[in-house]
Amino acid sequence: MDSTKPHATPCEECSMTDRGLTQAAAYLERANFAGYVDLLQKPWRLALSNLIGGIFRGIGIGLGFTVIAGTLVLILQELEVWNLPVIGRYIADLVAIVQAQLHTKQYTY
Repeated sequence: MDSTKPHATPCEECSMTDRGLTQAAAYLERANFAGYVDLLQKPWRLALSNLIGGIFRGIGIGLGFTVIAGTLVLILQELEVWNLPVIGRYIADLVAIVQAQLHTKQYTY
């Protein structure tokens, strides 16, 4: 008697293949693979989607930078009020430059 495992019968192999295909189909369904393929078949729709995404990403970066820069200027103004000996002069210069830039006339085209 041999103790090796016998080979799977054709019916068992079919059920393993069916199970693997079912798992692959479920994975592709969850990943919305059909939608991705549909998008690749319509290049203008893909380009428009990327354009709109880029516009909103740029707006978000601009707004985020504005909020962070404004907060930084407010913090620097508070540090100037505290009159720290080492960095106070540099902060005062930086705040003066920013405020001077804010009060200059902007040329419109």
